[in-house]
Amino acid sequence: MTAARILILGQNPDTVDFNAPGIIPGMTAEKVRAGLDASQARLEAQGFAVDQLEVLPDLAAAEAAAADQLTGRDYAVVVIGAGIRNPPPSLPLFETVLNAVHRHAPGARIAFNTRPDDSDVAAGRWVGR
Repeated sequence: MTAARILILGQNPDTVDFNAPGIIPGMTAEKVRAGLDASQARLEAQGFAVDQLEVLPDLAAAEAAAADQLTGRDYAVVVIGAGIRNPPPSLPLFETVLNAVHRHAPGARIAFNTRPDDSDVAAGRWVGR
């Protein structure tokens, strides 16, 4: 039996404005990556296969990267990070990523984290459903 595959998809933290409204106060690129890595490790310890994808805020580049990552892979869950969803200026990026997931992974459940280190909890709500 093959382990369910999970994708954690977020904006490249080096391109995030951590002072923007909607961003967790005190968050940094290093904290984002550490939290995502911790979530990935916990999911892998539960037997899941986990990929991470960091997209650039450029809409065309984000859509192409998401399409490339999703095509030919069977993801049970795609977790879309709070850094894409929360800051109001990121709404077009959020819509682009969400539509790419919908188009290229129509069978995947979509989950949303609240912090980088709870991506495993977000995926856990939907994996296997």
